[in-house]
Amino acid sequence: MVAIVKSDRLGIDYEFLHQFCLYVLATAKSVRWAGVVNKNGIIIAQHTREGMKLLLTEEENEEYAASAIARQKTRGRYDSKIGKMRYAFGRYEKLHRATIPINENHYLLVTIDVEERNFDALIIDRMIPLIEKHRSRFVTMNDSI
Repeated sequence: MVAIVKSDRLGIDYEFLHQFCLYVLATAKSVRWAGVVNKNGIIIAQHTREGMKLLLTEEENEEYAASAIARQKTRGRYDSKIGKMRYAFGRYEKLHRATIPINENHYLLVTIDVEERNFDALIIDRMIPLIEKHRSRFVTMNDSI
């Protein structure tokens, strides 16, 4: 039996984050992996679709998360002129990847099967409303990791 830690001394609710990743996976069968990343590019929760073998190692996935957040911070410089980013999307030969801001301190990273053609609707109509529904839970987290 595995015990789930409710929160640590920093106020991070890992049980909620784990459940949130499962909610994201449940938005569509094409969602391969979901992770919540903090503003420093550290994956603080993640979950993989059952039976899915990831293409990147855990270390490579952590490096990717850090670089995705660094790119997001660069994009943020232009918010005043072009507006806030809803999500960033990359199409690769073997999968799709998206970075979706939750708030200024947290981001949702997802990978989606390459066969998924309706990724925009999946993100805009299912994932972003899920984020909006649970956004207040992220605001209360103090993660200075």
